[in-house]
Amino acid sequence: MPVSEPNQIYQEIVDALIAMHRLTDGYTPGHEDRTAELCVKIAERLGLPRERIDVLHMAAQVHDIGKARISLELLNKPGRITDEEYAVLKTHVQIGYDVLKHISFPFNLAEIVWCHHEYLDGSGYPRGVTAEAIPLESRILTVSDIVESISADRPYRKSLGMQVALDEIRRLRGTRLDPVVVDACLEVIDLKLWHEGAA
Repeated sequence: MPVSEPNQIYQEIVDALIAMHRLTDGYTPGHEDRTAELCVKIAERLGLPRERIDVLHMAAQVHDIGKARISLELLNKPGRITDEEYAVLKTHVQIGYDVLKHISFPFNLAEIVWCHHEYLDGSGYPRGVTAEAIPLESRILTVSDIVESISADRPYRKSLGMQVALDEIRRLRGTRLDPVVVDACLEVIDLKLWHEGAA
């Protein structure tokens, strides 16, 4: 997605981070690309200005950059994982934030990434913050991440299907997930503005 001229240098930084991640992980950057495209469609549906959509798109493209620090053996492990392994997986959010905060973005890209596993009711991670502390862009990213993750093939399992993904965001609507964002996502899918493997 072309970005506005003032953001071009920041997009190039993001592209460099993605290129580095692709050297070691053949799956995650593709997941990020597809999630980013769904984020854009939801944000457009909500009427966000182009500048905010640019930032959301870039944040979504690197939202799992912290997984570069986690072994592929664990990332791709089939079946159930232990509590200890889940604790390791969850560190990717903090790692991603710690990397991105060193780049002098003139906007809250690192903060968006930091909050993409936070929930309105405070049950998310890594900080357990609640609605007021979660940027709208992060709320969009969270919904998009869930939909893409469930509806796409993963290294450790086949796709569970779009219907399962949509049922899940409906289930979490208003408790963990922003209802306005969920509704916009449902409209995007219903209008076929995005589908699995769209990126």
